[in-house]
Amino acid sequence: MTGVLMHVAAGAGAAATIDCDSAVARAVTITPAPVFDYSAAFARNLGWVTPAEQQRLCRARVAIAGMGGVGGVHLLTLARLGVGRLRIADLDRFDIANFNRQAGAFVSTLGEPKVGVMARMARDVNPEAEIDCFPRGVLPDNVDEFLRDVDVYVDGIDFFAIEARRMLFAACRAKGIPALTAAPLGMGVSLLYFRPGGMSFEEYFRLEGQPRQEQFARFIAGLSPAMLQRHYLAVPEAVDFAAQRGPSTAMACELCAGVMGTAVLKVLLGRGPLRPAPWAMQFDAYRQQLRFTWRPFGNANPLQRLLLYFLRPRLRAAGS
Repeated sequence: MTGVLMHVAAGAGAAATIDCDSAVARAVTITPAPVFDYSAAFARNLGWVTPAEQQRLCRARVAIAGMGGVGGVHLLTLARLGVGRLRIADLDRFDIANFNRQAGAFVSTLGEPKVGVMARMARDVNPEAEIDCFPRGVLPDNVDEFLRDVDVYVDGIDFFAIEARRMLFAACRAKGIPALTAAPLGMGVSLLYFRPGGMSFEEYFRLEGQPRQEQFARFIAGLSPAMLQRHYLAVPEAVDFAAQRGPSTAMACELCAGVMGTAVLKVLLGRGPLRPAPWAMQFDAYRQQLRFTWRPFGNANPLQRLLLYFLRPRLRAAGS
């Protein structure tokens, strides 16, 4: 296209012709789009991991079920760690009630599917990442595909989704996949690691054959044998099992991601010990306390049975 020509005064009575398109082109510097480079993007991980270990993380595949409070921030943490193959599942959409804690919850994402938003955010960290999305969640008809060739399973599904959680941990057990859960409790985190060949999820929590309310009680007791969070719940009425709703904080979710990311790194790289169930670890930032608990036989342990004795009336009141 011919440039726009403009006549201007040039000295005494003379005239000059300027090609305006050419002038603009000379004045504007066009910066080329940055090219993503995996080694440069995750170079600051080096020192805490070796270059060879970083490449192992790049080739690793991690499955995360749930893209809400903990699952979404697990995904972003593992993406920034450089894990190159990620499989994510969630059937929900972002709602305004998610704003206090969920990594993908913004005014701009209201009503959007969580898996789509979180996959987009993770690809913004690593455009080369292989991210498989399961927008129906994990169901009996797709659990095998969800866990196919997975190196580690990370639990991020809703507290009240007991049936789906049991199905996933049972499938991991059958396939020999290491499985971890990090629970956001108050303003802290509790970590459980189910090692292939070690104590199973069912052996620890002992949910089989129990009524739903009792399963909730056993799940809470197993997640938090130390119950560090119990001292500062300011509004007990906020725990409503009938409505399947409880209080939560962003701080707890972020702590979960840090603890989970470290545990996944250790499992993937074989770096040092990680205490499996019946060990549990709970850290509470509010109380500045750390506890390791060891409960042989899981919830059948006498200390756990005593804890359940005190928990059940409170859960009945919360569910009424």
